[in-house]
Amino acid sequence: MNTKTPELIDGQPRAEHAHTGAWVAGILRSRIAHGQLTPGSRLSEQALASAFGVSRNTLREAFTMLAAESIVKRIPNRGVFVAAPGADEVREIYNVRRSIEPGAVLWGELDEAALAHMEAIVAEARAAREAVDITAMANANQALHKAIIALTGSRTLERLMERVLAEMRLIFHAMASMPDFHSHYVERNVELVALLRAGRRLDAAERMRHYLDAAEAELLGHLEDNA
Repeated sequence: MNTKTPELIDGQPRAEHAHTGAWVAGILRSRIAHGQLTPGSRLSEQALASAFGVSRNTLREAFTMLAAESIVKRIPNRGVFVAAPGADEVREIYNVRRSIEPGAVLWGELDEAALAHMEAIVAEARAAREAVDITAMANANQALHKAIIALTGSRTLERLMERVLAEMRLIFHAMASMPDFHSHYVERNVELVALLRAGRRLDAAERMRHYLDAAEAELLGHLEDNA
């Protein structure tokens, strides 16, 4: 009996089955969502195929999946690059978020463990703001919205949110010239979690809707000013 522990890449076991392309896409998507791959980064077929232990055909399959999600972009005769979302992508992302996040807040399975987890996240965000750690604030923001979708108990929605968060991370890079972008959403997140703790889920869902509208408007305004 083979009891060999599978090789881990980014904490996930290396795939040995027919869905390896999806596995590679998931690893790259996660790296983008965590800011490890930034807009404009070139994704080398040779280097990644070697690192993941997969064929170039498998890697190309993964690139095709990510291109369909607008996370990477193929440029003829140059290669594959991490995308830099524009205004249309921002609008689409926030259409998706308005469709699922308020519903998760309103109807998701909310228990003490979920509340404690979200309260820990916003506490980390406050600490990051005090330390003027923009990356940590962005990470906390991403973690909170991921936790909100987890309330649904739906793996399909969680996978969708992983895609959305990857695109959001790319958009956040466009806000590099506005270091306070994340800071003024810290207290919005704190207030949202406080409403959930108080059992005011309808108010929390409405607050989430206004939150998303405000963030979209700010991002679109910034992109327009820098066009």
